[in-house]
Amino acid sequence: MAYFTKDFLKFFEELADNNNREWFTNNKELYEKKVRKPFEELVFELITRLSFDDPLLMLEPKDAIFRIYRDIRFSKDKTPYKIHASAAINRGGRKAWNEPGVYFEMNHEGIGIYGGLYFPSNENIKKIRKYIATHLREFEKVITSKNFKAKFDGQILGEKSKRLPKELEEAALKQPVIYNKQFYFGCELPKSYILKEELPDILIDYFAAGKPFNDFLRASITGKV
Repeated sequence: MAYFTKDFLKFFEELADNNNREWFTNNKELYEKKVRKPFEELVFELITRLSFDDPLLMLEPKDAIFRIYRDIRFSKDKTPYKIHASAAINRGGRKAWNEPGVYFEMNHEGIGIYGGLYFPSNENIKKIRKYIATHLREFEKVITSKNFKAKFDGQILGEKSKRLPKELEEAALKQPVIYNKQFYFGCELPKSYILKEELPDILIDYFAAGKPFNDFLRASITGKV
């Protein structure tokens, strides 16, 4: 049985056009039954399955799932709600910005799947760059693997620095990813996948394709996987 019905898609499609408290209040029951609850159940299954390969992944869904309410205090966009359901699954949960893991979001337009590190600290950027430079062959093997290329085009995304420390320049000629300030990958899937019974299997397959890269990042930061 699928986790979601067309009501999930309908909710976000209508929320995108009616992003205000009055509309949300009038549709709160729909949100609770067709969005929040099944999404929480999906995240629980994903965490459970991923923890078999990573015993240190000790999360509750509430630790991984982002609230639908936007923080508008410092934003020019004052719409109160996010127009997607989203979760970050890693060893620290949604607040662990420096912990490699996976993030996914879903709405009426489709599914976005991402992994790696989007907000690494300056200290970790230095560690990752140095580790790539001293493990070029291993890094190349990770990003050119058949599964990673099939799922994520073998692309490591992120903003780049214009300059590097001199000791990294030679290695960066061989591997330009060393210039990155962010180290993440991603892809998008059509909305029809949301309604499939095999949605958890599909997500797990994509997460598995990104795991070697996450393991590489973790090793670069902590010295171990």
